[in-house]
Amino acid sequence: MLDKTLLMNELRQWSHTVLEQPQGKFNNLPACPFAKKTWNNNKVDIVVSQCSDWSDLMDSIISFDDTYDVKEGESPESIADKLYGDPEKHWIVLLVNNITDRYHQWPMTGGQFLDYLNDKYANPDGIHHYETTQTSGDTKIKIEIENDVDEDAYTGLTPVTNREYEQNEQDKKRQIRLLDPSFTDQFIDEYKKLMSETII
Repeated sequence: MLDKTLLMNELRQWSHTVLEQPQGKFNNLPACPFAKKTWNNNKVDIVVSQCSDWSDLMDSIISFDDTYDVKEGESPESIADKLYGDPEKHWIVLLVNNITDRYHQWPMTGGQFLDYLNDKYANPDGIHHYETTQTSGDTKIKIEIENDVDEDAYTGLTPVTNREYEQNEQDKKRQIRLLDPSFTDQFIDEYKKLMSETII
């Protein structure tokens, strides 16, 4: 089923940047006086219908093995421009990766990361948690150990600092999947078809 949360976030972002702001590109069209109030009063909703075709398409995308590492300073718009020749197709990058909040689910720049780290932690290099390697099955898997009662429980474990933990989280966000440009038209057609079947 089409992700309602993603649609709501995309719609809210569009409303904020287009409807709720004066538009110099459109002969200084003033901001819509009702848009922000409608959102604030929770008067916006989307009813999404079931569609197996879309589900199948998304399942096939999720099953892709290839990932792309987002480079420093890259945005959904810059990646869409580089890959699809159109920054306005940034929504494809977000949708394929099920990103509903680009401000928290998209990797930070170096400067943003340092600001975030210093704001969140009194000591960025303090211990966040300890890790040990899984001894059976996939031994590459790390197991987090937290024990505030018995410090001896950490003997022989690997300490992970706040900085290392947050950096690992950013590295995970940097690995995204990208739709092959040869499938873009098909993807957009399917999306438009589903949107036409969606009741707002």
